[in-house]
Amino acid sequence: MTTPVQQHPRDDRERIAGLAPKWAGLCLLADVVCILLFSLAGHQSHEADSSQMVTLRIAWPFLVGALVGWAVLVRNSWSARLVWPSGVTVLAATYVLGLVLRLVSGRGISGGFPLVTIIFLAITLLGWRAFVAAKLRYRH
Repeated sequence: MTTPVQQHPRDDRERIAGLAPKWAGLCLLADVVCILLFSLAGHQSHEADSSQMVTLRIAWPFLVGALVGWAVLVRNSWSARLVWPSGVTVLAATYVLGLVLRLVSGRGISGGFPLVTIIFLAITLLGWRAFVAAKLRYRH
């Protein structure tokens, strides 16, 4: 006869995207900051003389994509801090839906924009997760 595994008392608390709410919120914030940095860089490079609202117009399609990616994380109870599958899921949703929504909204996609977008988003959205994983691995 097997004995049930004893859970730590704190293991039964509510989890969001595989993490305690505080940590899930910080992970979501990190993704939002990455997208806003991408949008701000684009704004400064191409439309520096326009208002800061342009940054939000650049960001909104990618923010919507990221939220869809996060919905997948929550649905599957994947830890938001993992590069795979969580980071790749958020990256794919952010990139694909961001470009589609950008096209549908009339902003357009020209030249190297898709390439610059995937490179920046991959470095930032996957990069912070890889950094956290390395810190946690070497902390022990």
